[in-house]
Amino acid sequence: MIETVNNTDNSQPAFETRKPVLKVVGIGGGGSNAINRMIELGIEGIDFIAANTDGQALKSSLAPVKIQLGPNLTRGLGAGGKPQVGESAAEESAKEIHAALYGADMVFIAAGMGGGTGTGAASIVARVAQAIGAVTIAIVSLPFSFEAGRRQVNAREGLAKLRQFTDTLITVPNDRLLQIAPHDLPLEMAFRLADDVLRQGIQGISELVLQPGVINVDFAHVRQMIQSGGGALLAIGQGEGEEKAHQAVERALHHPLLDSVPLDQATGIIVNFTGGNDLTFLEVADAMESLQRRTNKRANIIPGIINAPQMHDRVQVILIITGIGSTPVSGTVLQTLQGIAATPPARATSPAAPQEIRTGQPPFIPLSEPEDIQQLQQEAPERMEVMEYTGVSNNLDVPAFIRRRMR
Repeated sequence: MIETVNNTDNSQPAFETRKPVLKVVGIGGGGSNAINRMIELGIEGIDFIAANTDGQALKSSLAPVKIQLGPNLTRGLGAGGKPQVGESAAEESAKEIHAALYGADMVFIAAGMGGGTGTGAASIVARVAQAIGAVTIAIVSLPFSFEAGRRQVNAREGLAKLRQFTDTLITVPNDRLLQIAPHDLPLEMAFRLADDVLRQGIQGISELVLQPGVINVDFAHVRQMIQSGGGALLAIGQGEGEEKAHQAVERALHHPLLDSVPLDQATGIIVNFTGGNDLTFLEVADAMESLQRRTNKRANIIPGIINAPQMHDRVQVILIITGIGSTPVSGTVLQTLQGIAATPPARATSPAAPQEIRTGQPPFIPLSEPEDIQQLQQEAPERMEVMEYTGVSNNLDVPAFIRRRMR
């Protein structure tokens, strides 16, 4: 499209613009907790979907789109901690899942591994997302080591299935919480901290593709690098003071809630800095040089910079690191879902039809670092009052023996 602009006319040229459509599916108790937190924080530009086998928990979700998984199979009573039930329930509701995801360019899946619904249904949701051609990113939490036995086995088996149908699979080991949490941190706050890490990852990538920057990292960059083959990792860090950009990169690479980042295996890295007006080119260049010295010489490194005036004397960095060893999944589609994916859902009759594309920018909300736990504790009473659904009776991802202690 070519348009001639009349300089004497104050009107703006009517170039066609289309923001990528991002959708987040919170599956089961842990996934629903994560998206409720994002909704509470007012994160915009994303369509939120809650999917659960537990009808009562689903009613308490803040998500505008809700899918009851397997109503005939589970009757809204949950999966009973059995992943095979969660998987079958999601298969029963495959058409509803497709209707909710249809039109998405990128789909995030948030879930807790080890229970029934999140563990079993996540791979089915990922398969549907792959079938409609969306970039599929799963961010899941892993059980504590003291949750021995069935939950650990469930988590391992669930990850193996999920990995086949995601472009990026990011795992958050709950055991890392024990390394950074103070001894007097209430148990429910520890689980909320795990939910918040899921939120950080989703928010980080969404800001990367939705917010225009001084140096843009557009959606095509993200899609190409995530789908180019191999696995991918997300790392987030913040820095302050004189060497804030370098400090942010170092913190991202050593984030205690994320696995160690094998930079020497990476084939591509997207590096996105968000900082205030005081962020200098020299600071960014020094941080990039430090990163380049530790990577494979053949790695494709793409920088991006977003200006956020409120980030005075602070900088946040998001790293998307690709090509680190997982099996590429482009072209992998569940055969039984191909017929569903081939035709659009009936929007007039489906309450989960895609919403209108949003054109506004999401507000910048700095992602919390581990040292911000004290702030989380201070804010907890207000947030816990809003998020009544996070009570013990609805948190299916917390084992029963812990729920009894929390009463």
